[in-house]
Amino acid sequence: MRAHQRPSLADATRGRILFGGDHNPEQWPEETWHEDVRLMKEAAVNSVTLGVFSWAKLEPRPGAREFGWLDRLMDLMHDHGVGVVLATPTSSPPPWMGRLHPETLPRDAEGRTEWWGSRQHFSHSSAVYRRYAAAITDDLAARYAGHPALTMWHINNEYCTYDYGDEAAAAFRRWLQDKYQTLGALNHAWGTAFWGQGYDRWSEILPPRHAHYMKNPTQVLDFRRFTSDMLLECFVAERDIVRRHTPHIPVTSNFMPLWAGQDAWRWAREEDVVSVDLYPDPRDPLGAQHGALVQDMTRSQAAGGPWMLMEQAAGPVNWRGVNHPKPRGLNRLWSLQAVARGADAVCYFQWRQSRQGAEKFHSGMVGHAGEQGRTFQEVKRLGAELAVIGPEVAGTRITADVAVLHDWNSWWAGDHDGRLSQEFDHPQILRAWHRALWEAHLTTDFAHPEHDLSAYRLVVAPQPYLLTDAAIDNLLAHVRDGGTLVCGFLTGVADEDDRVRPGGMDARLRELFGIRTLHEWWPLDAGETAECDGFRGTLWSEELEAADDAVVEAVYKGGELDGLPAVLRRGTAWYLSTQPEPDALRALLAGVADRAGLRPVLDGLPDGVEAVRRGALLFLLNHRPDAVTVEVPGRHRDLLTGDRVTGSVRLERHGAVVLQP
Repeated sequence: MRAHQRPSLADATRGRILFGGDHNPEQWPEETWHEDVRLMKEAAVNSVTLGVFSWAKLEPRPGAREFGWLDRLMDLMHDHGVGVVLATPTSSPPPWMGRLHPETLPRDAEGRTEWWGSRQHFSHSSAVYRRYAAAITDDLAARYAGHPALTMWHINNEYCTYDYGDEAAAAFRRWLQDKYQTLGALNHAWGTAFWGQGYDRWSEILPPRHAHYMKNPTQVLDFRRFTSDMLLECFVAERDIVRRHTPHIPVTSNFMPLWAGQDAWRWAREEDVVSVDLYPDPRDPLGAQHGALVQDMTRSQAAGGPWMLMEQAAGPVNWRGVNHPKPRGLNRLWSLQAVARGADAVCYFQWRQSRQGAEKFHSGMVGHAGEQGRTFQEVKRLGAELAVIGPEVAGTRITADVAVLHDWNSWWAGDHDGRLSQEFDHPQILRAWHRALWEAHLTTDFAHPEHDLSAYRLVVAPQPYLLTDAAIDNLLAHVRDGGTLVCGFLTGVADEDDRVRPGGMDARLRELFGIRTLHEWWPLDAGETAECDGFRGTLWSEELEAADDAVVEAVYKGGELDGLPAVLRRGTAWYLSTQPEPDALRALLAGVADRAGLRPVLDGLPDGVEAVRRGALLFLLNHRPDAVTVEVPGRHRDLLTGDRVTGSVRLERHGAVVLQP
């Protein structure tokens, strides 16, 4: 491999779909291990993740190394044709570390220590933690670099730790000095003239710990940026260690979908493989749409290439108020949905359901019912099907003409305590807009507002509250070059320091949309709606004055805003000053897409049936509560059954077909 080439998921998949999950054999006697590999062969499992939470077993006391059990496992997996995604165990430090080095334990905003006895109990800024993490990672990589079972590295697990302690405070100050250089620049960016918060020494600056009243929103914003960067430093340090030993082996770490603590756009650039954990609620009628959103976002973070579903549940989880199992066929359906939207790896937490510990009621591929249980029988069927379609789909891509904009900085900034309404948040708005496009059968990518948007004919920005100057210029260029743009309420209110722009919206955007004046924001109460032409608005409304050359597509009817624009357009730039109810938002975005020359994946699809083209294949997925017949022009072969399909195909409840021309 040439030095400038980075390994990819293709180096691990080798023309197939990886299928398996987290394996925690250290929880079981060794005779169970041999039973496990027998069942893995039955289920066509070709990949397991080992060692995620094994630090205390690998290093039971400082500096000790006990690798014998892992040696035997690695050999056992290789002997049975199962590849290993080997994890660094650094998300769960051993109890001795906290006992001997209490400074490695994180503290919350109230100053309380987060003790050992769970997981993720490490301070990302602790030099001692980082030193121990580097040592165990280095020894793991050196020992297993040449092992034939090794296919991928999995760094840590679900990075999600905040720390407000003293070592984090010192690191925060260093981070701020690197960013602002001078206290004058920091005081200006943070607006510290408000409430007399001006800083005279760097040593005066603290993380946004518990305060008497509202905290400085830009300080909170920067602390969120800092936290993402510190966790990323931890990842990069371990990644670089394993890369030094195994430059040919791809490296990943699993995202939690739409988690506020990581700027996943930045993180994805540092990974060879982008992976995600995905747990839709089986009782949620929009569970499939939530899955599609996460899958589209993960694929986009992977620059449109294949990605890895690192974790999902074969049945119930254990952390909801009520944890429901998956009805028959749903596990298969949602797994095939992930493949349809770009996954080349379908994996679970976990292989065998635990008998002890906090997650003993979280399902496994092999449940408490054993190999005769329904869960394992469904897993076997899915494994066999993925083995069939893998060679046809692995490595292929998805083409989308629509981009949904999402930026963690905008989410963080818009989430401060002093906002005008607590009735909505950024993920809620994002889901609503993606749902509208998903129900209109339009395949979407996600993009950052500063990304190259030239490949998309339609760009939608559900709520870009914070926009940098570069992002605004990018949106203007998209429209100027003939693209269509639709923005939701509260667009372009703040700059990168969360400073409100003059006029309440950047002047360039007001001109773009045909807004002469934004007079006032009018948030709506819970359950309150705003009557508009042909629909009801929810959550928000705005008192706008349209420019002479703007087209008012819909007005408010009645109340304080009677006759004022609710939906405004200037050329191909649209602005929605309210959130239309779901059906209305779907109709509006579908209509805009049609004007832009975009068509659904298939015409005439019934509601609840999802269609996705990946490469040459057409995936049809039935999320309805009943069976349905779908018209499909042309002649195809269903890869799952081998049947010929001409003209139409019947989809059972939770049914799926994968059609090849």
